[in-house]
Amino acid sequence: MTVEHYYAPKHLDEALEVLRAGNATILAGGTDVMPQSESGKTPLRKTLVNIRRIAELTGIRLAKNEVRIGALTTISEMMANDLIRKHFPILAESGDHFASEQIRNAGTLGGNVCNASPAGDTLVPMLALDAVVELAAKPNGSVETHTTPLGSFLVGPGKTRRAQGELLVAIRIPVPPAGQVQRFFKFGTRPALDISAIAIGLAAVKTKGVLSHVRLAYGAVAPAIMRGSKTEAVLEGKRLTPELIEQAAQAAHDEVKPISDVRASDWYRRELMHNIVKRMLIDVHEH
Repeated sequence: MTVEHYYAPKHLDEALEVLRAGNATILAGGTDVMPQSESGKTPLRKTLVNIRRIAELTGIRLAKNEVRIGALTTISEMMANDLIRKHFPILAESGDHFASEQIRNAGTLGGNVCNASPAGDTLVPMLALDAVVELAAKPNGSVETHTTPLGSFLVGPGKTRRAQGELLVAIRIPVPPAGQVQRFFKFGTRPALDISAIAIGLAAVKTKGVLSHVRLAYGAVAPAIMRGSKTEAVLEGKRLTPELIEQAAQAAHDEVKPISDVRASDWYRRELMHNIVKRMLIDVHEH
């Protein structure tokens, strides 16, 4: 379809008014939209809405007991931000594995979420950190917002629960409790500029060797990023020992449902899950 209308609103309510009419493509950094439209995978719709000028979608700030990250925050801005580096080091670390520096300077966190890749580099740590997405719409003439957990928002490759007329405006992550440990791992042919064969995010509170509030997130091993709930259950409330670590690593191996593709086989991904979860837990145990 040929683009017939182009809008570059400066305010959120203006953008939502355009989106309410439907049949629109949202453009932010363009690092996913443009290649996908050029390849024919996701053709541009009749209306193109460039949201880059909307100030309400920018900035990273602490509000009460959570950090609110505007959807237009670029990967580079996220990596350099003091709040992110202090509270969510695994999210900052994931940026080091995200494409190239040029793409990090243009690509946005909101765009990475809405692209909904099961191998999305920032999605895995955000899921482990209990992130929620904030969505806005203008169904009845006034702006309405609501939140939904990131894990519920992402439903499959390129598919989210974003309704027609809605716009993702921010990602909100609770400030971690005292004693939380975080670990991130991505495996690919290259450290960056490559799609993950697997990715793992771990967040847990460690108190005298006992783990609680355990969160494990996996990427590239299912149609969408997933929580490792069975592995979490093995670890929750227990003291880390070599036996428990092996049990958890085996649980991670068994609960993922990967496919075989050009990056790795099903078998290899499962073996990686076992070995890397084990390595991460040993590191947590020793430090």
